[in-house]
Amino acid sequence: MSAIVYLHGFLSSPASAKASQLGEYLRRHAPDVAYRVPALPHRPARAVDRAAAEVGALGGEPLLVGSSLGGFYATVLAERLGCRAVVINPAVHPQRLLSRLQGPQRNPYTGEAFQLSGDHLVELRALDPPRITRPDRYWLLAETGDDVLDYREAVAYYAGARQDVAQGGDHSLQGFAGHLPGIVAWAREPRQEGLS
Repeated sequence: MSAIVYLHGFLSSPASAKASQLGEYLRRHAPDVAYRVPALPHRPARAVDRAAAEVGALGGEPLLVGSSLGGFYATVLAERLGCRAVVINPAVHPQRLLSRLQGPQRNPYTGEAFQLSGDHLVELRALDPPRITRPDRYWLLAETGDDVLDYREAVAYYAGARQDVAQGGDHSLQGFAGHLPGIVAWAREPRQEGLS
């Protein structure tokens, strides 16, 4: 059975706009594709463990779809487990960005309050793959108008992968809806022997 695991970003939740949009698209157009959106803890190591458990519970090799920090987590798991991943305006080496945001945080979806601390950064650094090993496992979706992350870092990091980089837009990936049919098609595509 085909399956997709969506990994949300920092200060987000399974109720995020893209997670909901993908879920609704699957309900209407691809009910045969299993869909999971785990609620990821704010601690990076626990978030990766939770996402890995979701992948394991589904069995097989689901397609990972991750946005922002979720794109980083999708990359970590793609490298560990050999899954394919669609990364949406992904955080590349997120410990650098989040180092500037240390201090009190509140998740607007869940209301959870926590301190973003040096411990979070240590965990991110320990998880961070220095490079991707199989570019054919990845599909980068980015917009040049991203006001949170520099899209050029993602273009360089995911060199050799399929890349759709649109002019303008923002960190939410305004053109996400247009990619949904392609994401579902990739999730349904059988894995070939010896290829990822």
